[in-house]
Amino acid sequence: MAGYYKEEDLPRFAEMSEGAPRLWEKFNSWYSAVFESGALTQREKSLIALAVAHALECPYCIDAYTRDCLEKGSNLEQMTEAVHVASAIKGGSALVHGLQMRNVEAKLSI
Repeated sequence: MAGYYKEEDLPRFAEMSEGAPRLWEKFNSWYSAVFESGALTQREKSLIALAVAHALECPYCIDAYTRDCLEKGSNLEQMTEAVHVASAIKGGSALVHGLQMRNVEAKLSI
């Protein structure tokens, strides 16, 4: 069975401009500005994007930013470490939300 996401859809992203070209233009302008070098290099921003892509579990973004990281000079070790950082934050987020469960349990157990 083929996966829900299709690799051939990634290059079709620009089709999202159809029906709302002005909004697409604004998104692209902002998106491009975000990834320009600033306090962080483009390579560092690409590694952040790769980590976020894994935390969000977006196969399109994982594909795009794996390629982008490689093109910007990152290696497998750096990319893997970025994914581990994202995983640690995502895992920690799930655990800290356990405090909500404990608060509700404490309230209901009184």
